[in-house]
Amino acid sequence: MQPAASIFKAYDIRGVVDETLTDEVVTLIGAALGLLIQRAGKSECVVGRDGRLSGPRLVDALATGLLSVGIDVIDIGQVPTPVVYYGTVKTGCGTGVAVTGSHNPPQYNGLKMMVAGATLWGEAIQEIRSLIVSGAAHAAMKKAHRVGVRRLDTEMANQFTQAIIEDIHLQRPMSVVIDAGNGVAGGMAPELLRALGCRVTALYCEVDGHFPNHHPDPAHPENLQDLIAAVQAGDAEIGLAFDGDGDRLGVVTRSGAIIWPDRQLMLYAADVLKNRPGAEIIFDVKCSRHVARWVRHHGGIPVMWKTGHSLIKAKLKETGAPLAGEMSGHIFFNDRWFGFDDALYTAARLLEIVSRFENPSAELEGLPNCPSTPELQLATREGENVRLVERLRAEGDFPSAIERITIDGIRVEYADGFGLARPSNTTPVVVLRFEADSDEALQRIQAEFRSNLQRIGLSLNIPLELPF
Repeated sequence: MQPAASIFKAYDIRGVVDETLTDEVVTLIGAALGLLIQRAGKSECVVGRDGRLSGPRLVDALATGLLSVGIDVIDIGQVPTPVVYYGTVKTGCGTGVAVTGSHNPPQYNGLKMMVAGATLWGEAIQEIRSLIVSGAAHAAMKKAHRVGVRRLDTEMANQFTQAIIEDIHLQRPMSVVIDAGNGVAGGMAPELLRALGCRVTALYCEVDGHFPNHHPDPAHPENLQDLIAAVQAGDAEIGLAFDGDGDRLGVVTRSGAIIWPDRQLMLYAADVLKNRPGAEIIFDVKCSRHVARWVRHHGGIPVMWKTGHSLIKAKLKETGAPLAGEMSGHIFFNDRWFGFDDALYTAARLLEIVSRFENPSAELEGLPNCPSTPELQLATREGENVRLVERLRAEGDFPSAIERITIDGIRVEYADGFGLARPSNTTPVVVLRFEADSDEALQRIQAEFRSNLQRIGLSLNIPLELPF
């Protein structure tokens, strides 16, 4: 079998169910993954799934492949992705798969994988494909190993919830609204926060793989409008939104302001650095300039790194930093927690911090801020996004810039702002973001990027419809 190359992404495997992601393909992926697990000296794999309709049968297909090459399966049922990560820690195997389409449309599903404590990405994911294409995975399956499935459907989720309850202590009861977008976090988040002492209004917390109300992605303002309306209509102090598989968090205030994840990260950093002075705080290239300034002001060392939850986790492991975060909403607490991206724990930790304040919304809105754009996407044909950014790095003319940062695409720093262009690792788009001290400066920086992109696009014969 030749599985579609397109499903093997930079950070995970993802495709359209019954088209590029069939049961047969997932079984072969399980067998190939099992061979990598064996190489790492492990013999068990934790498996969980989100609330998508295709989840149960894809878990069965994956388990068939894993079992066929001699890997025991620990099935923890329908749970948020962080519970899978937690399961890999608690069982000691360090190995797990979350069968999840994250925030993709309902027809998608996929696999997020880790082996022996390391999240798979890049070459490791391509190796899974190679083992299938070469026939090695199928050959290993023909040996007909006999191992078993251990089911911990509610046990692992209960342990996860209890661990958060034991770690988090609110100063006072709080009133919150939760919008789970009918994603899998809705099955756990309301009761978790009630157990912490919150009064919870639950919005779209019924797990439904059709996602009938709105897309489960808090990175886009349109998906937060119902949450904002519910917070403003009642007595809630804060609104919390979860993505489809529960590893990214959105936050809104009483006034309807969206507190984007880079500003959230500042709040968490100040709290962590009280007990970890001099620690490194990791953030991705899309984050505000205010993050580095804030971290230094609070006695920490800011570390800018590449975008991508797998890459951030690798950097976290390398440095031992107590905290990391991405503009996308992945937050990684390696302080009192386990260093994986976990929106449920992050929500609880946020409430622990803001429960110390009489007016949490005012504290959140008081975090440093300035004019900026959300993440913008410049669509290209396959591969053209990489070529365009490579040429921008080599030939870009930015006359008022003071620094160029090229760890991931090109981030051009100015005395009064920054502009970023990086090729997405998952889709054929150039990701753009801009920030400045004033609207005038923002327009100037965007104009420099616009002229460069138009010039280079013309020379490469790439038609560009710029989103700014």
